[in-house]
Amino acid sequence: MSNSADSPQAGSSPGRIRRFRPVRVLTAAVFALAGLIFFTSFNTAKGTNIRTDSSLLKLSDLIQERSHKNGRLDESNGTLREDVEALAERDDGRTEAEDKKLAALEENAGTQKVKGKGLTVTLNDAPPNATAKLPGYPEPQPDYLVIHQQDLQAVVNALWQGGAKGIKVMDQRLISTSAVRCVGNTLILQGRVYSPPYKITAVGDPEKLQKALTASSAIQNYMVYVNVYGLGWKVEEKEAVTLPGYSGTVDLHYAKPVE
Repeated sequence: MSNSADSPQAGSSPGRIRRFRPVRVLTAAVFALAGLIFFTSFNTAKGTNIRTDSSLLKLSDLIQERSHKNGRLDESNGTLREDVEALAERDDGRTEAEDKKLAALEENAGTQKVKGKGLTVTLNDAPPNATAKLPGYPEPQPDYLVIHQQDLQAVVNALWQGGAKGIKVMDQRLISTSAVRCVGNTLILQGRVYSPPYKITAVGDPEKLQKALTASSAIQNYMVYVNVYGLGWKVEEKEAVTLPGYSGTVDLHYAKPVE
């Protein structure tokens, strides 16, 4: 039988040295670490509820806030632009021919209002519980039931091909540098965010615009999803349409080569 400290004998001397148990040391370390975590969490929260603190905005809230701000800035910019143009027209020193040329350029650039006959196309997501309406088609995936970027682009491109004098998506006039982009289930257009239904309005000959929509192969593909899964599609002819002039920035941003 061993006489080491690991195996103390019965009746041994009361003054012998006892060995520390590792379990006790580990338990003390765990409690110390828990106290440190508690103190750090309290110091970070400063008495607030970290999970529900209203000052911590969700990303979606931040996007919506920035979208509203951009909308207000666009309106303010449009008002200032009209004031500048009114002051410039008082005595600009241009000839009548130069004024006509400038007016034509402004019309083509989309910075002036345009009026006339036209039509409106409305696209919308399908109901979330949609099923295949026609035999031979698979049950829909979630991706089948929402409007995509290419769907909006197809309508815009067809309307331009149909001779549209101007196009508005939602409440914004399109110009040559406008980009129709979708992120998830939302449309981002010139710094502002929109949700479906999406409304596209064009000024032009309604008959030609209708023919251009019908002839588009991309829209023909979209119509399959309309008929099978219930995606929204509505075309309305308008006797009188007024599109606002574009009021945003026209500055171009481009990359510069390294010298």
